[in-house]
Amino acid sequence: MAWFALLIAGLCEVGAVYGMNRAAHKKIDGYFLMTFFFGASLALLSFAMNTIPMGTAYAVWTGIGTAGATIMGMLLFGEARDWRRFVCIAVIIASVVGLKLLG
Repeated sequence: MAWFALLIAGLCEVGAVYGMNRAAHKKIDGYFLMTFFFGASLALLSFAMNTIPMGTAYAVWTGIGTAGATIMGMLLFGEARDWRRFVCIAVIIASVVGLKLLG
């Protein structure tokens, strides 16, 4: 259950970044999205850390958030889709999977 909560926490982090982008462009709903998703993300991360070691949980959470936000930027906001970015995302995902397997 803790690993599922951590996965959802990472996805909420991506939702918060989406809200942050909307807020940066003066969209009022962005502030609500950002607040909701950051709150949910931190609550789920806290829950997951009752079982998963802090270092592992935090690394997985930030990895999901980083990879997810980068992919979202490419798909929704026209950011560069260079092959090197995909390699870096693959390294992040492989690291998260490695931490799960070793943890």
